[in-house]
Amino acid sequence: MKLRIVTPLSVVVETEIDSLRAEDSSGSFGILPGHAPFLTALAISVVTWRKEGTDHFCAVRGGALSVAGDVSIATREAITGDNLATLDADVLARFRSDADAERIDRTAATTLQLNAIRQMVNRLSLGADAGEFR
Repeated sequence: MKLRIVTPLSVVVETEIDSLRAEDSSGSFGILPGHAPFLTALAISVVTWRKEGTDHFCAVRGGALSVAGDVSIATREAITGDNLATLDADVLARFRSDADAERIDRTAATTLQLNAIRQMVNRLSLGADAGEFR
C-alpha cells in the first residue's frame, strides 16, 4: 500500500509501505494492507510506518488520516526523521507549545471581541431613550 503525507506547502512523504501506526483521540491504531476504508482526526503525535523491515517516523501536528486502499495524511505540519527520540523530545514539544500559544491567542481575540460588543451594548443602552447611538 502507498503512504502519502501532505502539508499545505508540500508532499512530505510518498512511498510504498508494509504497515502503519498512528494515534487519534481514542488511542493508537495500526493499518495493514487490505484495511477497510477509514477516516479519523489525528492527534499531535508520531506516525510510524514499516517499509522492508525498517521503521520510519514522521511527527505530525494533528491532521486527518484516510484509508481508501492507500493511506493519506493531511496535516498542518510534518517533520520526518529516522530517530524517534529526537522527534519525540524536540518536535512534539514544539508542536504542543505552538498549539498552546494558538489557543492563548484565540482566547485573547475572543476576549477583545466580547469587550467590544459590551461597549456597543452599553452605548446603545445609554441612548435607547433618545433613539440614537452615542
